[in-house]
Amino acid sequence: MTARIGILTVSDRASRGEYEDRGGPAIHEYFADVLTSAWEPVPRVIPDDQAGIEAALIELCDQEHCCLVVTTGGTGPAPRDVTPEATAAVSQKLMPGFGELMRKVSLEKVPTAILSRQTAGIRGSSLIINLPGQPKAIHECLDAVMPAVPYCIDLIEGPYLETNQQRIIAFRPKKK
Repeated sequence: MTARIGILTVSDRASRGEYEDRGGPAIHEYFADVLTSAWEPVPRVIPDDQAGIEAALIELCDQEHCCLVVTTGGTGPAPRDVTPEATAAVSQKLMPGFGELMRKVSLEKVPTAILSRQTAGIRGSSLIINLPGQPKAIHECLDAVMPAVPYCIDLIEGPYLETNQQRIIAFRPKKK
């Protein structure tokens, strides 16, 4: 079964073509490097608008059947940064440990990481993870949380994701 992964860039400027989307391609590149199981990207670039973000998340989870939806952008303190609010609004369960770990890792690099509001949530059989917008931070944050992602997707009855063991070792409990 080919896993579908939603890659949602949230940026006013990128959605208008005024700015090159670097976050979405960085996420695609990351999964191309880390995943060894079959997967298909489902990319979207949308403006910073809560209703629009919610609609895109619902579409990627419910209609596109993405087991994982990764967002980039809209996680800061600026007035139009509303990605975490949209994620919380469409999720049945919040997964705060993802955001906690991503901030911890980012704080080791830059003191402004404390301003980031990344979070994660579950919608049906989809895991949604909010990432920052910078490609370097995207890679650092995904490296931090990726060991837990395949097992989380197992638990919500998604496809079995396998990782390149030289890059990321996915944690799964040992079978007795």
